[in-house]
Amino acid sequence: MKITKTLMLALSVSIASLGSVAQAADKITIATEGAWAPFNFIDANGEPQGFDVDIAKALCVKMNKECGIVTLDFDGLIPGLKVKKYDAISASISITEERMKQVDFTYPIYSGGLRFMAAKNKDFDTARSALKGKTIGAQRSTIAAKYLEDYLSDVVDIKLYGNNDNVYLDLQAGRLDGALSDELPTYDWLKSEGGQDFEFKGEAFAKDDKIAIVVRKGNDELREGFNKAIEQIVEDGTYAKINAKYFPFSIY
Repeated sequence: MKITKTLMLALSVSIASLGSVAQAADKITIATEGAWAPFNFIDANGEPQGFDVDIAKALCVKMNKECGIVTLDFDGLIPGLKVKKYDAISASISITEERMKQVDFTYPIYSGGLRFMAAKNKDFDTARSALKGKTIGAQRSTIAAKYLEDYLSDVVDIKLYGNNDNVYLDLQAGRLDGALSDELPTYDWLKSEGGQDFEFKGEAFAKDDKIAIVVRKGNDELREGFNKAIEQIVEDGTYAKINAKYFPFSIY
């Protein structure tokens, strides 16, 4: 059969397209926030770093996948995943029944809890009755924000922010009496220059909070790939090394 130039060109395009699909299959794009240190943040070179990022990259290695990391606001992470802007999320997202209706989760990668913080020189009782009339800040769309809205909305004035950095700024400026956040990122901030005049108030609670990698609903192949990789990095010590980079105690 005589092969025309047009047919040859069409065959070349088809082969190139197949190559692109194969390459795409070997790469996983993972989204994070970039404003939740030490779990995810942007370094001086504008690159995403942190526990979430290191864990994501370690999982990609175990899965023999190239790992691309993108960042965007926390509020947009799950909506972006659902419309296939990326393949997964590693951004300290807690497993909740409400979220499980929209997306699927891997095995937990760490556990956390909530804790109040306020100025060291401020008497700050965390009992419900003692919080009456106080202005409390939290990051929008987080477990902390949901707790305030569900249990304390009739007691405190709630101020919600796009990210935790802005919570810290208003706390420093005196526009908040206190803040509620996940204990682990707060622990990191309290060690910083900006957090040196603040401290935890009361004990941690909601400590059964489990955080995992997020994938699109029904993407069982990718979810199971992550689950196997999570088991591997725990077993071979990779997880422990990443953990020790950020915390002097285990968060697994």
